[in-house]
Amino acid sequence: MYDRTDPRAAMAAAAPAKTTAVEFAGAEFGLYYEEDPQVVDARSRTWMTRGQNFLVAYTDAEPGAVLERQGQVDEYVLLLPDRDTPTAIEAGAESVDVDGYSLVILPPGDSRITLPKGGRCTRIFSTQSKDLNALCGNAASYAEPHPNIPPFQPWPEPVGGYKIRAYSLDIPKEEGRFGRIFRCTTLMVNYLDPQIGPRDTAKLSPHHHDDFEQGSLALDGAFTHHLRWPWTTNMANWREDQHALCKAPSLTVIPPPSIHTSRGMNEDLNQLVDIFSPPRIDFSKQPGWVLNADEYPMPSE
Repeated sequence: MYDRTDPRAAMAAAAPAKTTAVEFAGAEFGLYYEEDPQVVDARSRTWMTRGQNFLVAYTDAEPGAVLERQGQVDEYVLLLPDRDTPTAIEAGAESVDVDGYSLVILPPGDSRITLPKGGRCTRIFSTQSKDLNALCGNAASYAEPHPNIPPFQPWPEPVGGYKIRAYSLDIPKEEGRFGRIFRCTTLMVNYLDPQIGPRDTAKLSPHHHDDFEQGSLALDGAFTHHLRWPWTTNMANWREDQHALCKAPSLTVIPPPSIHTSRGMNEDLNQLVDIFSPPRIDFSKQPGWVLNADEYPMPSE
């Protein structure tokens, strides 16, 4: 259910609900402003939270911090939400300097991220990296796969092969386009348009997903995530509604098929980033929504 001004309204009308789920998982929360980091070194602190198919590593870095991956199995995403965070990225034989306020896709293999001024950054991975899964603060929640989510399948390789791909987030809002969406072989990331002030409670967007999780990464401000699970014939599977207030920085993992909507709460900037793994077919079919669609083919249907 979307307000008529929401770009998703027409898409939802064309895709009626089909959920047949009878068992449900709860939401997962990583509240980085009140929890201890999972990884600490001399120049950085990193908090990690996972979903079924994706995980988030949020880092507060001191000047000169280095974040490395050796033998990374697939592509991952780096978010630099602040403008004054120049970053040097090395991967394979490539070396690229990236300005702040960027989204970067890094290739499989060895990679090295250096933040000469420090700052905050977020890396987003698939859960095909077992060593990272084990570090997540909620790793025990996924000792068994969560219900209603099919096995992970990566999307086709990018045009021109794997390499460092950097994109500025300085993209003006466009009528009819939902946020700023990028995809790779493993992930879809929507860096939503910034919300200044609390969200209009007359224009919320309660909706559900049949068979995939949504990660909602709060980078600025605070959000109340409203969640409701269906009633089934077995009352033992019923869950209470949740109205979870999550400040930034935090990650909320929203399970299918819970009905959900998120409401920015602060009087100033509220910045949310939505994460999906693998990429969403429905968003990918919307003309102009995925800003790097020409580099990443869709799977054949």
